[in-house]
Amino acid sequence: MTSRLASTSPTRRTVVKAAAATAAVAVPLAAAPFAHAAQAPAFLHGVASGDPLPDGILLWTRVTPTPEAVPGSGKGPDVKVSWEIAEDKSFTRVVGTGSTTASAASDHTVKADVRGLRQATDYYFRFTADPGGSSDGAPGSSPAVSPVGRTRTTPAHDAKAPGVRFGVVSCANWEAGWFAAYRHLAARADLDAVLHLGDYIYEYASGGYPADDDLLRRHEPQHEIVSLADYRTRHGKYKTDADLQALHGSHPVIAIWDDHEIANDTWSGGAENHTPETEGDWAARQAAAKQAYFEWMPVRPATEGTVYRRIRYGKLADLHLLDLRSFRSQQSGIGNGDVDDPDRTITGRAQLDWLKQGLSRSDAQWKLVGTSVMISPVAFGSVPAHLLGPIAELLGLPKEGLAVNVDQWDGYTDDRKELLAHLTDHAIKDTVFLTGDIHMAWANDVPVKAATYPLSKSAATEFVVTSVTSDNLDDILHVAPHTVSLVAVGAVRAANRHVKWLDMDSHGYGVLDVTAERSQMDYYVLSDKADANASATWARSYRTLSGTQRVERADQPVR
Repeated sequence: MTSRLASTSPTRRTVVKAAAATAAVAVPLAAAPFAHAAQAPAFLHGVASGDPLPDGILLWTRVTPTPEAVPGSGKGPDVKVSWEIAEDKSFTRVVGTGSTTASAASDHTVKADVRGLRQATDYYFRFTADPGGSSDGAPGSSPAVSPVGRTRTTPAHDAKAPGVRFGVVSCANWEAGWFAAYRHLAARADLDAVLHLGDYIYEYASGGYPADDDLLRRHEPQHEIVSLADYRTRHGKYKTDADLQALHGSHPVIAIWDDHEIANDTWSGGAENHTPETEGDWAARQAAAKQAYFEWMPVRPATEGTVYRRIRYGKLADLHLLDLRSFRSQQSGIGNGDVDDPDRTITGRAQLDWLKQGLSRSDAQWKLVGTSVMISPVAFGSVPAHLLGPIAELLGLPKEGLAVNVDQWDGYTDDRKELLAHLTDHAIKDTVFLTGDIHMAWANDVPVKAATYPLSKSAATEFVVTSVTSDNLDDILHVAPHTVSLVAVGAVRAANRHVKWLDMDSHGYGVLDVTAERSQMDYYVLSDKADANASATWARSYRTLSGTQRVERADQPVR
């Protein structure tokens, strides 16, 4: 890749300017067919940015050089793609340019890791595909120009940033609903970035989850994805969604994976949703899924080709991002009592040591930990039998009622015990876990000993966001929201005094606002995931004040 960056002198912008609201980003609609075979290359999958730094950002796009070069096809010629990044959306103040080649080897996806930018600054970027750089380019064709994206760098590592604000999402099942949550986050001008905590795509066959009768739209391919071509095709289908393109075109996205980017209940050596006899070698499937993920997502591969890494927002917050699928032991068998086995791990030794060391050495006010599965312990007490089954389906619990969530940190208690002991033994305060996965919204204290809480210590707090579309309790039961779930919520809270709030029914997203004084999660719910034009309404806010390690309700969302 070749590049040029204009020299810039550092300046400090300490707040998110309301003027950003005028910076509308051109977002393409769902992929449209070529008018004719000789048409110039096209950008059918939008643009994206991610993994911001004080002086840099990762830019992404995918170019379709010819009509047959659809995602996963392996077809299509090489094409030269140029990028430019500017301080204004009219591109009168361009600060960087570069070029690279898009080829079938990377599914015609393109990344540019741009450096030399100014800290805490908004930028605008776009790509150009040269038809002359393609062997099939039509004579005299004009270059294809992508939509314009907006992005933002982080504060300098030693900056005293006054605040940072994130959109927070997880669990977006294409067939289960529309991505209105993404549209509402894209429309906000006050976000520094969006955290995606996993299950960005789902691997199931069409009609596998949810069932055929409940589908709103079909994904591609319609069979369960197993091969590299399959995963590329599924990622490509997702990125034809206009609301998803709007999200990526409006904010940098900081993403980690969970299991469905590969297969349900993934562990290091296999998955619940993988059958070697019919679906081939697990290592090959896992490698294919990860390759497609890094091709299609604005994410820098981290240690050992995983997603655990650290992003800093000045001295206000360190964001530690975890990979809880690549190194974990197989999920415990139900009722066999090995969840406490010290030889079993959810993080792997190297990642847990990395996290502990990062927490100890951090000089940031807040230690934010992005974790794809819930760390807070959960017992289910006297939940009625007719509700325990559907809840078990969501959480991976045995339907007989044994209160062990084996796919989350409850199934790997030795790792959790070691991490929480590290927080308390080293007096590490202001640690907040940010979680997705379970299609419910929670606000929790994270107790050292749940059985004696609140008489015993809380080591941290946890905010869990619900799903964008993936089924939750009312979807499974086919009932109106907040009807039968009230009984289950009451029983869960009675058995878990560290759980301050729980919503089992809604779909939506969170907005996390962090200042030196507190970290606050505002929970927003959608009117109807089956409505492409669904509205979003503020539901609740919970915060943790600096130094307390406890969650309390806040009266209103941040403005």
